[in-house]
Amino acid sequence: MSVSSSLKIDSDLHDLQFFADGRMRHLLSLRSFSAQQLTDILDRADNFIDAAGNATGRSNKLAGVTVANLFFEASTRSRISFELAARRVGAEVVNLDLQTSSRNKGETVMDTVHTLQSMDVGIFVVRDSETGTQTTIARNVNAGVSVLNAGESIVSHPTQGLLDLLTIRRHKGTFDQLTVAIVGDVAHSRVARSAAEGLSTLGVRELRLVSPPSLVPQHEFVPSAKIMTDVDEGIAGADVVMALRIQKERFENEDGIPDETAYFREYGITSDRLKNAAPGAIVMHPGPLNRGVEISSTVADGPSSVITNQVANGVAIRMAILEAVVS
Repeated sequence: MSVSSSLKIDSDLHDLQFFADGRMRHLLSLRSFSAQQLTDILDRADNFIDAAGNATGRSNKLAGVTVANLFFEASTRSRISFELAARRVGAEVVNLDLQTSSRNKGETVMDTVHTLQSMDVGIFVVRDSETGTQTTIARNVNAGVSVLNAGESIVSHPTQGLLDLLTIRRHKGTFDQLTVAIVGDVAHSRVARSAAEGLSTLGVRELRLVSPPSLVPQHEFVPSAKIMTDVDEGIAGADVVMALRIQKERFENEDGIPDETAYFREYGITSDRLKNAAPGAIVMHPGPLNRGVEISSTVADGPSSVITNQVANGVAIRMAILEAVVS
């Protein structure tokens, strides 16, 4: 993709996500966000977190607003987190999944959306395995209706990216002196893409994407990132180590990926490997964890782990996003 084409896409995306006065209408991707816009969301989310790090804040900002969670792909953390977030800012919540929706009977996504719009749904939270679903909905909903991306194919998971940024900031402060290593199935990870986009925008000193050679991301992923295939080199001196879930079916369906035991030996985040990270390094994981595959239980449950903090921060971030689109 040429630079001019990329800039045009970013401009179109920004115009779709934001009103002319800078207020957010939709959240589809972090790609078009400025550093200030990201910081504003993190600051808003911080207001919902107490001194112990729990998302205990409440508001009535969305009183009278109905949020529909349209999850056409399996989810535990994101779905529950969005539901809790919506209720904690005063919204009414409707949950819909593939097994109970008319899409399973052949109805199109837009037909489902138009039906729910007629029932005065104001915000759609959408997870889908197909690329472009959320953008299509955003381009076709009524004025005053917002669409939030809860996971799109392998290309984007912006609220996960935001909660990762919030977690890093709360533990490490500013970003400009940090080295961050994202380790695992980078090529197929929407989590890695959104986190990398946000980290790049906020000016992280060095961003390392570490994966087996067969799972190296394409060049357009994040141009500023350093692509690496040696996990020990990738972790060395890192302030933040983010392990990614590897989909177990890839062990059988893709060349160049070792079996689970070999993968853990060659790429798993272990206590011994973590010794080479920077002092005070934190370890992250978006979940669900494959213990003994991408991360050891000793690390996942150890003092460097901030995985449970990520979960709490996810509720706060989603509360902040829901408030932002109705402000």
